[in-house]
Amino acid sequence: MPVGASRSSSAPSGLLSIGQVLARLAPDFPSLSSSKLRFLEMQGIVAPRRTDSGYRKFAASDVERVRLALTLQRDHYLPLSVIRDYLDDLDAGRTPEIPVSVPSAIVTPARRYRRDELLREAGAPAQLLNDAVTTGLIPPADPFDDRALTMLRSLVGLDRHGIGPRHLRALMQGAKRDIALIESALAPLLHRTDASARGRAGEAAPELARRLDEVRSALVRRGLDELGI
Repeated sequence: MPVGASRSSSAPSGLLSIGQVLARLAPDFPSLSSSKLRFLEMQGIVAPRRTDSGYRKFAASDVERVRLALTLQRDHYLPLSVIRDYLDDLDAGRTPEIPVSVPSAIVTPARRYRRDELLREAGAPAQLLNDAVTTGLIPPADPFDDRALTMLRSLVGLDRHGIGPRHLRALMQGAKRDIALIESALAPLLHRTDASARGRAGEAAPELARRLDEVRSALVRRGLDELGI
């Protein structure tokens, strides 16, 4: 697709799953993954429709919009913020010139935290972090990532009520069982090597995890109701 094309496209009509989009774009962008597509959506590059079950569905014009964005990024080294503005100009009927920029990765590098920074950001005592690492709730990595910060902040809140990392071992085992359950459910897709199958697995896994969370939350709420609290 030539640079400068608009969102309108003569591609076949019909809505595509995230796996079908990956398969269609794989020849030109073999490293494209479902997580990258979701990131492009978060950045406002594309806005797929959603089914009642929450699955993303892409129109042919969405696919060509993603193709154009990735082409601009690969061939012109444009950051996504500049690409988004460029696409917005096209949507408005303007004919913008392609901006000039410096190389930029498709995903903004995640922030990393040294141990002292992590403790400060989370408002956590050092011993709580030590216990979280010892029990496996937080990987023993230094620097730490955003997921470690989110986990540590949650642990700080639990610790105020006397719930420490050692009390959460059962939750860790439950999470491992959930992962095994999801892996088993998606095994037919995971055992295939085509991009479409892997894309469908990447789309379904978060949905299954969300449903399991809903079941778990409902069970906890029911138990609390039985306690009268």
